[in-house]
Amino acid sequence: MAQNTAEKTSVTLLGLGAMGTALARTWLAAGHPLTVWNRTPARAAALGAEGARVADSAAAAVAANTLVVVCLLDDASVDEVLAGTDLADRDLVNLTTSTPAQARARAEWARERGARYLDGGIMAVPPMIGIPEAGGYVFYSGSQELFERHQETLGVPAGTTYVGKDPGFAALHDVALLSAMYGMFAGVAHAFALIRKEDIDPASLAPLLADWLIAMAPAVHQTAEQLRSGDYTKGVVSNLAMQVAGTPTFLSTAEQQGVSPELLSPYFELMRRRLAEGSGEEDLTGVIDLLLH
Repeated sequence: MAQNTAEKTSVTLLGLGAMGTALARTWLAAGHPLTVWNRTPARAAALGAEGARVADSAAAAVAANTLVVVCLLDDASVDEVLAGTDLADRDLVNLTTSTPAQARARAEWARERGARYLDGGIMAVPPMIGIPEAGGYVFYSGSQELFERHQETLGVPAGTTYVGKDPGFAALHDVALLSAMYGMFAGVAHAFALIRKEDIDPASLAPLLADWLIAMAPAVHQTAEQLRSGDYTKGVVSNLAMQVAGTPTFLSTAEQQGVSPELLSPYFELMRRRLAEGSGEEDLTGVIDLLLH
């Protein structure tokens, strides 16, 4: 851990929950001098035993290094922790989960205090941090110059993906991907519910589900191309009219199996609304437009 520390960028890390601790240990293992602070001192003490410098306050931690990384519970916590700290001439990298609007406001807040700002959205769970083959990465947005300056250091715990100068874009990409994930989980929950009362081993359905979802995943590229071109009929295999005609089978099966259709019904209703507009030859892409206010 001590090798070549003089050549490594020094990092201050505020917040030592499960994710913050994983980040800290990865930077320490890579030889980066690390200053840490946490509202629960015991977590900081454990990292102190591993080579981190433990600051006695958030202000002291911020004063220790130019690069300050924040990984806290929420945006309100950022306000609380950084209140009273001197952020002038600091490179503030905020990895706290937030909304795009919060990230944009935080960027302006940082600018008013003399700091340069980069927002991040972590696409990984703590066990993936520091393990490149796990595939975890972090979205970054805001100052491109700041990102390029610290990309090597930020890339130590996980991969880096810069998504634009708008500080809100990292949070937006983060929530977009996670929203798709929850949609997938909803479908999986419904699928398992359908077989729950039958003599079917869930473990036998699981690989079928996984393979099917993988096979369907490339459809997102066609959806993107249709949105870009505005032609929702391009490359259609199963058009909207045909798919809407098939929805009663799904709803009837759910009823027969004693399963609530509440995870499927809202999407089916959007499909029917889109069809009512006379778009039967389209793909399902038109549903996206119905979601916009």
